[in-house]
Amino acid sequence: MEAVDQLASAGTFRVVKEPLAFLRVLEWLFAIFAFATCGGYSGELRLSVDCANKSESDLNIDIAFAYPFRLHQVNFDAPTCEGKRREKLSLIGDFSSSAEFFVTIAVFAFLYSLAATVVYIFFQNKYHENNRGPLIDFIVTVVFSFLWLVSSSAWAKGLSDVKIATDPDEVLLLMSACKQQSNKCLPVRSPVMSSLNTSVVFGFLNFILWAGNIWFVFKETGWHSSGQRHAQDTMEKQSSSYSQGGYNQDSYGPAGGYNQPGSYSQVGEYGQPQSYGQSGPTSFANQI
Repeated sequence: MEAVDQLASAGTFRVVKEPLAFLRVLEWLFAIFAFATCGGYSGELRLSVDCANKSESDLNIDIAFAYPFRLHQVNFDAPTCEGKRREKLSLIGDFSSSAEFFVTIAVFAFLYSLAATVVYIFFQNKYHENNRGPLIDFIVTVVFSFLWLVSSSAWAKGLSDVKIATDPDEVLLLMSACKQQSNKCLPVRSPVMSSLNTSVVFGFLNFILWAGNIWFVFKETGWHSSGQRHAQDTMEKQSSSYSQGGYNQDSYGPAGGYNQPGSYSQVGEYGQPQSYGQSGPTSFANQI
């Protein structure tokens, strides 16, 4: 019994080796990388303001920010180089819409691809029942392909704006102390954006995976099978019509004995039918 169970389980999981299920596995893996590299991001930049009066300087101004990149809510203090007074500033921009849209699509794509993989492995009969499963799968795959393209493009533009808004040279322009030539303002450390760049790459890779999987899902639908059946029926009808035409021509054409105009029959003497061809009558009396 254990051997039978092992063979059954091996046959069930063999579906994963097929292109449809294998691409689904890649989809939920790539979706994890997409929302993890974006949704789990946190970065920091450091600035230095060296005032003419050294006692008023601040050489380590740390500014931390993270997903969902509502930078206008990121506040920090900076010296004014006018006594001990400090000013409260904030970064510029709100890029949460594109970032959250991208992460949301990634999460839902992960959940759907994971659920679809489970259905392919354990519920194949129900999946193909009444052809509803493949049709729904096809529509959802097309929709997610479009959403991956839109969300990845939007997040790529949003990331470009985040890089500009968190550029230390741009942030230094917000400080009043840096507008005075007697003070020296320098960027100390820029934020590391490698994981965010990776998220954009995984976003477009997910689009390629989902768009490529459209064909394999389409093959599971009735549309593909009905198209093949219609083409096969058309070819069979054409071949049968050709064969019937050849048979009629060989059997009843000009070379056949029944269609020759010179062949006919008459009733001869003693009431016996006699045949006359093109060579004239061939009755028994003439032969004598």
